[in-house]
Amino acid sequence: MNVEVFQLTKSFGTDEVLKGIDLNFQTGQVYGLVGQNGAGKTTLFNCLAGLETHGGNVIAEGGRLKDRLGFLQTEPYFPSRLTGREYLRLFCKARGVPDEGLDTQNVFDLPLDRYAQQYSTGMKKKLGLLAVLLQRNEFFILDEPFNGVDIHSALLITEIIQRLKNEKKTVLISSHIFSTLKDTCDIIHVLDGGNITEIIGKDDFERLERDMAAFAIGNRLDAIRF
Repeated sequence: MNVEVFQLTKSFGTDEVLKGIDLNFQTGQVYGLVGQNGAGKTTLFNCLAGLETHGGNVIAEGGRLKDRLGFLQTEPYFPSRLTGREYLRLFCKARGVPDEGLDTQNVFDLPLDRYAQQYSTGMKKKLGLLAVLLQRNEFFILDEPFNGVDIHSALLITEIIQRLKNEKKTVLISSHIFSTLKDTCDIIHVLDGGNITEIIGKDDFERLERDMAAFAIGNRLDAIRF
């Protein structure tokens, strides 16, 4: 699913968070988004998902993006007194897809008959991901999908992203763990100061990682006596 973003802007009062973002997402590609805390990554995702009003345009092939979008938020919301199974059924109903075989498709071995609010952080993240996968969406935004999950689940999520790519889905990911982006992405966008400052292909991932490490670490540790 091809999606084009033209001059997307977003302000909160006098604080201009996004300053004319241009993006082009192509079918069957996995895109990464990196930036410091507060750079506007989640705000950009919310704008693309239709959860925030914004300036500019988001044009999706074949209709509105939000009608075919699976959005995994950093902290998915779970209504009280709703089991994992009921949560999955709710998401299936929202897209008009069958909700049979939930136990078979429960690839994370989640306790579906427990209340979702009782899940750990990692379990909630896995339930949220499974819910948007079951909807059979065409475009996926995954905001920190590896946050809080165990190493086995992280490997499974990496494979899920590869399967989505193979099925010609379009995927946009943010992650604070750069190795997960290297393992999954075709292109990485750098968001800084409200603008996309770099668009990096696979050949330059190593260079980007070195630049990010140099910026993050620099000579800061010289101040600590180990």
